[in-house]
Amino acid sequence: MAMTIADPVQDVTVDVTFLRMEAPSLTPARPLPPEVRVEHALHCSVPFYRYLYDTVGEPWLWWMRRTASDAELAALLSLPAISVHVLMKDGEPAGFYELDRRNPQTVNLAYFGLMPWAIGTGLGRAFLRHAVDTAWASRRPAVTVNTCTADHPRALPAYLAAGFQRLRTVREVWPVPLRLGLKVPAHLAER
Repeated sequence: MAMTIADPVQDVTVDVTFLRMEAPSLTPARPLPPEVRVEHALHCSVPFYRYLYDTVGEPWLWWMRRTASDAELAALLSLPAISVHVLMKDGEPAGFYELDRRNPQTVNLAYFGLMPWAIGTGLGRAFLRHAVDTAWASRRPAVTVNTCTADHPRALPAYLAAGFQRLRTVREVWPVPLRLGLKVPAHLAER
């Protein structure tokens, strides 16, 4: 039996904030611009998912799904309780969100983000509202999301403005595999 050596990692300390919404917003939704639409990726392929996840998440140290095998991701994406929704602008993806309905009491907004080129274009608030409204369409008692200090600095304020309530913040140490080649944001590398 051959010995295996664990991947070398860089430990990264982050503060993860867990949020919950217990009622849909009563405020009318800000519409998406007419040249933008959200597509439900009914049969999201692993390569397309990796493109979305890697491109949206790279600046924010999204690493966990990068360590999953193609078979693991395919199994996850095939679950009826998981849905991927892609923001399309001018014929290309501008962002995506993933909803996880495996818990009968909640819908979790597992991933949400914009492509780097779409950040600051004014699409974020309406796209987040689309994600939240789609989650509420499942008629569960609550919608949850979490964010952390590796995410965009406007992520937590955006979730709070959308109506999520902060539940708790937990400090975690992430063993980010060096083989992924991800750059740790400077503000986290200093911790």
